[in-house]
Amino acid sequence: MTDPLLAAALVGVGGSLGATARHAVGLRIEGRRSVVAVNALGSLALGGVLAAPVGSAATALLAVGFCGAFTTFSSFAVETVSTATGGEADIAIGFAVANLVAALSAFLAGSAVVSAFA
Repeated sequence: MTDPLLAAALVGVGGSLGATARHAVGLRIEGRRSVVAVNALGSLALGGVLAAPVGSAATALLAVGFCGAFTTFSSFAVETVSTATGGEADIAIGFAVANLVAALSAFLAGSAVVSAFA
């Protein structure tokens, strides 16, 4: 895709959908569990999209837009720091490790599944 305006529009549409989906998950799952859930699910989807033989338009819409807005590094940081400064450093460390392991494992799984069928 060579049109930067189209790319920006696709990222915007995907981002709007991703942010809305992120909010919906937050309404169903509270606190740290929702952060791990969206980061793992978003990483799974991102791995699949990046492994799929899709063009740059789909990558802009899905990978950059949707997955970028759906996953949440900022909430991860806030939850980790607030838990640690609240006197629960051991829980904060466990949360940070669990989040990273879940996201990386999910990304690899999404990539592997799509690569096996693509």
